[in-house]
Amino acid sequence: MTLNDPASVRREYASEERLATRRSLWDSADGPDPHAIALAALAEVSPRRVLEVGPGPGELAARMQHELGVEVVAVDSSPRMVELARGRGVDARLGDVQDLPFEDGSFDCAVAAWMLYHLPDLDRGLAELARVLVPGGRLIAVTNGARNLHELWDTLGPEAQREHPFSCEDGAQALERQFARVETRDATGHVTIPTRAVAHRYVSASTTRSRLADRLPEDGWPLRATRTNCIFVADKDGA
Repeated sequence: MTLNDPASVRREYASEERLATRRSLWDSADGPDPHAIALAALAEVSPRRVLEVGPGPGELAARMQHELGVEVVAVDSSPRMVELARGRGVDARLGDVQDLPFEDGSFDCAVAAWMLYHLPDLDRGLAELARVLVPGGRLIAVTNGARNLHELWDTLGPEAQREHPFSCEDGAQALERQFARVETRDATGHVTIPTRAVAHRYVSASTTRSRLADRLPEDGWPLRATRTNCIFVADKDGA
């Protein structure tokens, strides 16, 4: 199973429970806030109309609307995520980032937070995002490093290592094929995992490594783990 397997992605986001379990680990996070960095990157260019792809339950889209006063359209392949985002007052629509139902130049900015690694065809998805942006438009893409939470995953052995289709290490290379300028903004910090039970719930809710949860050691808690997040700011050619 991989992060960009369409069948597993459909199952993963058919409901919000597993996503909520994973997100709960970040309650103890310290260091720079990737959401705040993404919002600041948006505010720099004063957009009027923003597309968010893969918004999940819609928290970030709602923040963009309320904090920046922009018009937001959100597109997600999961009917449940669309329903939840609409519940937050977001104009959320069912769709595929690899085949966006918008005309060229429909948006000033686009946001893709922790979702581009789910695309079966990353280049096609990035080309679509570039297409629907105005000349000089901006894409903000948030993702993880390949060694995100490595202190946790290292306890599970080599089988816990996985291929990451769009990471902090290689994401810029993919973006540079579609965008004129790409900048990487770091948001590295830490989370504290207090007990084995909390770690077990998190691993059990992971997209590709849930089968390994029972291998977690009994000792070594609390565990301080490094979160490697980054924000790519990609600007389209203005010509």
